[in-house]
Amino acid sequence: MKTFFAKEQDVTREWYLIDADSKVLGHLAVEVARRLKGKHKAIYTPHADTGDFIVVINAEKTILTGKKETDKIYYRHSGYPGGLKQISAGKLLDESPEKLIMKAVKGMLPKNSLGRRMLKKLKVYRGNKHRHEAQMPQSLEI
Repeated sequence: MKTFFAKEQDVTREWYLIDADSKVLGHLAVEVARRLKGKHKAIYTPHADTGDFIVVINAEKTILTGKKETDKIYYRHSGYPGGLKQISAGKLLDESPEKLIMKAVKGMLPKNSLGRRMLKKLKVYRGNKHRHEAQMPQSLEI
């Protein structure tokens, strides 16, 4: 029997809507990354993008457990001397909760062009409003 490899053009992609209200960031990110990769499907193939589209709403109501709001630091560098910037997870949650969820999910995806393509299928919004009503996303409970 031959091993089955899914081709990306043969994959049917679904749209899912996840409400992040009172969800722990890590638990939410694990399930989102799993769905983006397509690991929940029987046709999962590691080198192909078999995942679905995910829309996350109420990003500002995500919960950080423990002392992560103050102790977890995100770094970035401009490339210039002295250009190291840092921001705590709590401050990032206040200023831009969309970026916080994107960073958490990005860390769980492959670190290559396949991972970047998978991340483009994630849409994160503050509040209940989103722009994907026409795709009729199915509600997904975590």
